[in-house]
Amino acid sequence: MIVNGLQTNVKVIGEGFPVLFLHGWGGDMTSFEGIASQIASAGFECHLLDLPGFGETQLAPEPWGVPQYAQWVMAYVNQAGIEKMHLVGHSFGGRVSLILGAEQGEKIEKIVLSNSAGVKLPPSMNIRIYYIVRRVLFTILSIPGLGGLKERLRAYFRQKYGSADYLNAGPLLETFKLVIGQDLREYARRIQAPTLLFWGDLDEETPLEIGRILEEEIPDAALILFEGAGHFAYLDRPGEFVRVVTHFFTHE
Repeated sequence: MIVNGLQTNVKVIGEGFPVLFLHGWGGDMTSFEGIASQIASAGFECHLLDLPGFGETQLAPEPWGVPQYAQWVMAYVNQAGIEKMHLVGHSFGGRVSLILGAEQGEKIEKIVLSNSAGVKLPPSMNIRIYYIVRRVLFTILSIPGLGGLKERLRAYFRQKYGSADYLNAGPLLETFKLVIGQDLREYARRIQAPTLLFWGDLDEETPLEIGRILEEEIPDAALILFEGAGHFAYLDRPGEFVRVVTHFFTHE
């Protein structure tokens, strides 16, 4: 289907109250298919999307920040005729969910976030030292005639210290920069829907500290910790995740 001019990959599973699933950065809807099928069997209509630039959905014509992704998701929701829904977001999909929860409260009944991004943590001491050394070296290499060495050093730092998401962003690189540059705590504070946060204590991409911050910032939130799980906590413990989420969605 076409959503706001973009060819969009959509899958709908089951019948009942709508649940919208938003995947993480670098992923696609397939990461949620097994989970969604089980939740659908409890009487829900599960909507899975490939977000623009991921999976089989067309790349946006210009770099987007998280608000633009949220606007696009709402274009799908309205086009699909969804009046009310539950929301499930993982990592980058959690970023989008935070904005939707704050700005589309009249449409969202309950929210589930697994290992959500959206909170900028202060840099570690090692990172601060790295940036100091990097700045000094680049200042020295700004001397005329050393430009080539400066570019080689820049490429070395990018390869050695860039995150996997950064290095693999490809045509989404400028979008990635916009996305990670935004702290979404102000949106989290405005969410009124009851919210469950699932986290793995071994998550190195969105550390548990982010989950604890979101639990404090979102007015009606509870954090569920899966010990031994990582960044994909919902896939590391699918049975527990489905059981808790289904209960959450079916009870007041």
